[in-house]
Amino acid sequence: MASTIKVDNVQNTPGTNIINKCGTDVTLGASGDTVALACGASQTGFGRTGTVDWVTTPKVTGDSPVTAATGSGYFLNTTAGTITINLPAGAAGSIVSMADYAGTWQTNNVTVAPNGAEKIGSIAADAILSTEGQSVTFVYVDSTQGWLNTMDSTSNVRGLTYITATGGTPCAGATSGDYKIHTFTGPGTFCVSAISNLPTNNEISYLIVGGGGGAAGYYGGGGAGGFRESKSPVDSYTASPIEGSCAVTVTASPYAVVVGAGGAAGPAPVGVVNGTSGNPASVFSLTSAGGGFGSGVPCGPAAGSGGSGGAEGYGNAAGAGSGNTPPVSPPQGNDGGTAAPGGGGGGGGGGATAVGANSPAINTAGAGGAGATTSISATPTAYAGGGGGGASGSGGAGGTGGGGTGQPAQGTGAPAQTGGVNTGGGGGARGCCGSGGSGVVIIRYKFQ
Repeated sequence: MASTIKVDNVQNTPGTNIINKCGTDVTLGASGDTVALACGASQTGFGRTGTVDWVTTPKVTGDSPVTAATGSGYFLNTTAGTITINLPAGAAGSIVSMADYAGTWQTNNVTVAPNGAEKIGSIAADAILSTEGQSVTFVYVDSTQGWLNTMDSTSNVRGLTYITATGGTPCAGATSGDYKIHTFTGPGTFCVSAISNLPTNNEISYLIVGGGGGAAGYYGGGGAGGFRESKSPVDSYTASPIEGSCAVTVTASPYAVVVGAGGAAGPAPVGVVNGTSGNPASVFSLTSAGGGFGSGVPCGPAAGSGGSGGAEGYGNAAGAGSGNTPPVSPPQGNDGGTAAPGGGGGGGGGGATAVGANSPAINTAGAGGAGATTSISATPTAYAGGGGGGASGSGGAGGTGGGGTGQPAQGTGAPAQTGGVNTGGGGGARGCCGSGGSGVVIIRYKFQ
């Protein structure tokens, strides 16, 4: 015969209720207590609240197929291959969750297999999970719908990583706030060893400037090297007005960098000899052309075309060189200027943002075209100015951005100026020293 004990309250030794019945409510434990089932005991009738207990040891490909238990969540690591997870026999309220442990389900997917002829979303077939960073929760409802997905996240929330790279000067990159800047004044390698897990941070900013063209020994100024710049959408520096070249998103790879030298000046004392064109600069399969040479040979060929065109010299009616050669968008440079029709003065070489000036009058030279100013290096700096023309009277000013100044007479006064080193400036005309300036490559990206 069964025994019956009838009480309203059960107290512990200090006299505190540990079981208390008040009306239809039964309270187990006192405030601050933890109510636990004994090891090995099970519960029924309490139901679930739509949550699972997560198994914190990730399941890997070698564990496949994984047999799921209701009320459990599983981290599935498919780095090494696919995984199959078998759902338990469904009963109303059964619940199973799973999450992409390593962010690799898009590469190696997960197969979710129902028990026997049970259904997933009303269909008696396996389900495939193939979205990076996905997490799902299945609840068994009834035999008509079977397991239904009640929560589905693809946000893939992870700690943010950034680009890591070396190369240039300094090798580890100079810092400017949250950005690193690698400057290449000669050939090298930009080596990316890691990228960001936020795709927008992998689009880098860059500046590529070709070597400036050499001026003629007489009159025609050298054209500036081609100027190409792209600013990352996450960057905040002040770019040049002609920014907008092809966007570049890097991967973990080495990238060869070429920095072109400036072209040589036409030698003195033979003042009518042409200069030579500058050499191109390149990285990321993008090239900025060298500047065109200034002309000085009577009845000879036109001045050189290139990033910016070289200028026409007196005695050479063949014309100035063309800029933006080969053509890119936005244009990498401008045309050179022409010589004075009455003689005695040459045009200025083209610059990144302006054409070289024509010689305005007899014995007067044209100025070099203006370059472009950008703060990609963290300091506003002008690059790719055209070289000034030479004249029997007054020489032309060099364009802002390293353009060399032209001189009034060969062998008298100061020699023509060389284009600025690592600016891509064109050489100034009329004298022994109007060679083009070397180019430069600058790469900038968010590192923290």
